[in-house]
Amino acid sequence: MNFRRLADRMSLRAPVRTAFAAVALPLLAAGCNAEKDLDLSTYVEQTEPADALYNQGLANLESGRLKEAVAKFEAVDRQHPYSEFARKALLMATFANYRQGNYAEAINSGKRYVALYPTSDDAAYAQYLVGLSYFRQIKEVTQDQKEARQTIEAMEQVAQRWPDSEYVPDAQAKVRFARDQLAGKEMQIGRYYLERREYIAAIRRFRGVVENYANTRHVEEALARLTEAYFAMGIASEAQTAAAVLGHNFPESEWYKDSYALLQSGGLEPRENTGSWISKAAGLIVGAGS
Repeated sequence: MNFRRLADRMSLRAPVRTAFAAVALPLLAAGCNAEKDLDLSTYVEQTEPADALYNQGLANLESGRLKEAVAKFEAVDRQHPYSEFARKALLMATFANYRQGNYAEAINSGKRYVALYPTSDDAAYAQYLVGLSYFRQIKEVTQDQKEARQTIEAMEQVAQRWPDSEYVPDAQAKVRFARDQLAGKEMQIGRYYLERREYIAAIRRFRGVVENYANTRHVEEALARLTEAYFAMGIASEAQTAAAVLGHNFPESEWYKDSYALLQSGGLEPRENTGSWISKAAGLIVGAGS
């Protein structure tokens, strides 16, 4: 959602009024010297009207001055914490922080918004921004996938708590991507163990992909690697089952062709053992042959 659309949706524009009277009149009445007796900037910070601060934030946001916009929205929240403007400012601060890549700040303010205003019409969007902030930090599969797990958790909340929200389709797409990342990480570790001939450790990783990430693109390779690992260990029945499940779901796969050739080199062929965990997990796989 871009700024203009968000602003229109929330009726964010407030009537603009000057804060001069709120500052100048009390000073004159007290007969004080502003420079000597009072820090004027502090006084303005404490008394500037919510709508004035809020509109300044919107103006900064619209002109691309995101840092200044966040400062104004945060001032609304500090000075007028129980006002309607504070609620709107909190969401806009989340949006502005996200747009400038301050993801930790966006996550914190987005979570705070959802906690304070869970029934608001904009709660789903705040939660979606939290998810996007995690999503933008997902790293390559060679690195830690903490943000991928956090993306899944945050985006699943969008779909579960606000199932009719316009953000659900994209939230679900982000979940699929993050799950694919997690599966890719498991495959990377599994390959490492397989190359070192640590077959039990490798099988544990590949099994996790088949059982937990069966709808990702990595399941083909996981089944092929299971065939390879079980074959190397001399556990023929499991190797044959892995290849059979692979062939049933992905009959045209290069991974299946390689697995079939591997079994043939040992005088074997794909054959499913229905008592195997692989056979039981096969129902989770959504492949071309399913």
